[in-house]
Amino acid sequence: MTETTRRDEIAAGLARVEAEIAEACRAAGRDRKELTLIAVTKTYPASDVRLLAGLGVTDVGENRDQEASAKARECADLNLSWHFVGQLQTNKARSVVRYADVVHSVDRPRLAEALGREAAGAGRRVTCLVQIALDDDPDRGGVRPAGAAALAEAIAGTEGLVLGGVMAVAPLGADPGRAFAKLREIAQEVREAHPGADVISAGMSGDMSQAIANGATHLRVGTALLGRRKPFVR
Repeated sequence: MTETTRRDEIAAGLARVEAEIAEACRAAGRDRKELTLIAVTKTYPASDVRLLAGLGVTDVGENRDQEASAKARECADLNLSWHFVGQLQTNKARSVVRYADVVHSVDRPRLAEALGREAAGAGRRVTCLVQIALDDDPDRGGVRPAGAAALAEAIAGTEGLVLGGVMAVAPLGADPGRAFAKLREIAQEVREAHPGADVISAGMSGDMSQAIANGATHLRVGTALLGRRKPFVR
């Protein structure tokens, strides 16, 4: 596939996604400007990131440090905000804070401590979101709703970090609208204690409209923008 053909393919995907966002915003009585579209580029090459940037996309998401760090270096000349959206081990904190502007998947105090320590050491301030578990699948990460307030407090009190808000993934096989309504309630509770923490990261390729209807501010979209993923080759 030539670069021109791939650009046209991505442009068409972006147009479809933007049309869906616009329709969902109309239905919810919201302004499109309230939403940030994060292009999740995991398993896609850095050349796709460049094409997205050329089409006006400013926010890029990755979920593997090994892949993300290399891609961020290769695209360092682009004016992009990098979002780390995957599960994160504490031993990867030093690497992640070098390029990530936002970490969406903070689900335990120990991880917040590690990120804060490394961010402060690097002279950076990294925005962190509390990942909320909306189901009982431990492999998907997240703190139980009852623990959200305490974790938000821990992030807010950690040097080098900024509490941005909350994030969640809709449970598999469940109604995403109900899940995101619950996330919105938790987000409101966090915001009451921390007025600046107004981010609700929710919604992916298959459930953007439900997320927008329930107050999402950040959408994490990959497949709908870039096509079906290929297995990541190390």
